Amino acid sequence: MTTLILCALIAVLLPYLAKAPVAFAQNKLAGYDNKHPREQQSKLTGFGARALAAHQNSFESLIVFGVALAVVMSTNNVYHVTETLAIMHVVSRVMYCIFYYINQDILRSLVWLVGYVCAVAMIAVCL
Repeated sequence: MTTLILCALIAVLLPYLAKAPVAFAQNKLAGYDNKHPREQQSKLTGFGARALAAHQNSFESLIVFGVALAVVMSTNNVYHVTETLAIMHVVSRVMYCIFYYINQDILRSLVWLVGYVCAVAMIAVCL
């Protein structure tokens, strides 16, 4: 169960860690506007826009993974396979952000699919 909890912790922190490159890009865009950060984010292009998309997608992915974790834990299906799937999901989400930052769209889409399939598989194992 410790593995699943560690994966949950990393998944919860990832959207906030993924915000750092967004803030960096905003700072390069006439300084970070803390009064209207979302308005400033809408003006980002290139790396900044990709970083923002990775940040936002990290929140979206957290919902799916959170449901998968809840199903695994509530049905007491904490096995090596569900832990491995959780680890694979988290690793794929980190890789997803990296591939987004460096503009590798095909690799990004592939690791997105891996992460999503891992979360769905976690639920399926519990059936």
